[in-house]
Amino acid sequence: MVEYTFNEQEANLDRVFHALADSTRRSMLNRLKEDEYRVTELASLYKVSLNAISKHLKVLENAQLIDRNIQGRVHLCKTNSDKLKDIELWMTPYKKFWKSSLDNLEKYLVSKKNKGEQGDK
Repeated sequence: MVEYTFNEQEANLDRVFHALADSTRRSMLNRLKEDEYRVTELASLYKVSLNAISKHLKVLENAQLIDRNIQGRVHLCKTNSDKLKDIELWMTPYKKFWKSSLDNLEKYLVSKKNKGEQGDK
């Protein structure tokens, strides 16, 4: 049996990617980046129960992707942009890798095309 230990940063990333794995939560996050919403307002935009929306929001909140401000009985939610910046920093080396790989692929395809055009003459 292999034993793997998580550090806190890895656990946070797992919560974030779990939260983002669901299309409803991604949609909610997109809406919340535009403006702050009451939970009931947000629920009215989806064809699921208020209870389901509350569960989705709890997952986003546990991943620290949204902040909830409670004012009496009103719960206001908005995007936590700091957490999204953390994720972007984590992804930066991967973006560099894929950009470099795709640039190399483009160079290769252009060189193959140019060799093919020279052979046609």
